[in-house]
Amino acid sequence: MSLSLISNPPPWPHGARCAVCFSFDMDVETLLHLYHRDTARSRLVTSSAFRYEPSVAIPRLIKIWKHFNIRQTVFIPGWAIETYPHAVEALVEAGHEIGHHGWLHERPNLLSRDAEERVLDRALAAFDKVVGRRPVGYRAPAYALSEHTVGLLIERGFGYDASLMGDDVPYMLESPRGSLVEIPSDFALDDWMQYVNLEEFGCRMPIRAPQRAMEVFQAEFDAAWAHGGLWISVWHPFVSGRLARADAMVHLIEYMVDKGGVWFAPMGEIAAHVRHLTATGAWTPRVDQVPFWNEPVDHLVTMTR
Repeated sequence: MSLSLISNPPPWPHGARCAVCFSFDMDVETLLHLYHRDTARSRLVTSSAFRYEPSVAIPRLIKIWKHFNIRQTVFIPGWAIETYPHAVEALVEAGHEIGHHGWLHERPNLLSRDAEERVLDRALAAFDKVVGRRPVGYRAPAYALSEHTVGLLIERGFGYDASLMGDDVPYMLESPRGSLVEIPSDFALDDWMQYVNLEEFGCRMPIRAPQRAMEVFQAEFDAAWAHGGLWISVWHPFVSGRLARADAMVHLIEYMVDKGGVWFAPMGEIAAHVRHLTATGAWTPRVDQVPFWNEPVDHLVTMTR
């Protein structure tokens, strides 16, 4: 008898062994304008790399997903939604989910509650203007969820968050305001750690063939498939939408399809499935209370360097 390493795997639709979403964060030049505001206009090489997303990578991803008849999730900052509406509209027309990813990729945990609220609502206005409907899902830029974020999301009717790494399957975040489904991932499924080499942001990952990264991504998938887990990528179109890496992604999807028993779904549908299982008593997810800490932990000693 095989050893199950997930103590409470959820029943996936149609008897699937695992759930998969190739989720992407389409940040375009938000990072450039956020961290290099005064010199952004002179950084044409970096800007061109980010602009590869709406002009080349997003059409390519749409083509790939159409070929496999799957719908996925793309998180986009509000500024990017308003600046590149044609790419957003193409994703929506193809049936893909657009998730909230801040306004200019500001890290929520570096903002006051009022500032975080202002950023959140400004991006929601971009959804109203371009997407035509409010998002149900949120991923914090740089995974930087604050102690206020969950409550602010619940107040605005969000259904799930995708910023944390606390499990191998979905779980619930409970706050005084209510609850959210958490759809976790892990740094192992983030393409930034594998590929990104950008001097402006201090990222100098060694340039290697995509097959090396795919070994990591496929190993994570095989484990999720074997144990009933969740495989959620955190990828970026200007990174994994590049030609050789996109080609490798096609082969990875083919591998998943050939293996069988995979539920490809947008993250909103995964969260809705979890809500349904919970409401019907078919499955009980683990619950985390947030924030994790209400006060700083006392130190016994003062450390010196």
